[in-house]
Amino acid sequence: MSQVTPQAGHLVGAGRKFAIVASRFNERIVDRLIEGAVDCLVRHGVEAADVRVVKVPGAWEIPLALEELARAGETEEGKKIDGLIALGAVIRGETPHFDYVCSACASGVAGVSERHRLPVGFGVLTCDNSPQAEERAGGKAGNKGWDAALAALEMADLVRQLRP
Repeated sequence: MSQVTPQAGHLVGAGRKFAIVASRFNERIVDRLIEGAVDCLVRHGVEAADVRVVKVPGAWEIPLALEELARAGETEEGKKIDGLIALGAVIRGETPHFDYVCSACASGVAGVSERHRLPVGFGVLTCDNSPQAEERAGGKAGNKGWDAALAALEMADLVRQLRP
């Protein structure tokens, strides 16, 4: 490995544009994820005006909104989007509904990234209970909104490097 230099993305947001799609369901938790994601992007040089936040009813609707943003390829101001971030919180209940929503959301988000060759940071929490979600939205386990934004930021740079 000493003779091989790995290629990786850099955490540089200057001049980049991102859109966040966030569910309103479990809004108290998701709002903290949004705060973490926006904070991450801004701290790494993305202008606040270059971050668009789109709210959808729940995690089920996240892939459709991501798809529309990816197809449009632009922010409200007509600037090209460099990456997307999916944020939500699905908490297990007493029925299998949780499994269907989580599976469809994750599959849909991955599909958007693959179809549009666009980085999508995945910050949709899938937790057994509310305390687990709270720990991942700024508690002991960090802020997964921040982590999703960081992944999108790094991948936006890497994708740009890999394209001719």
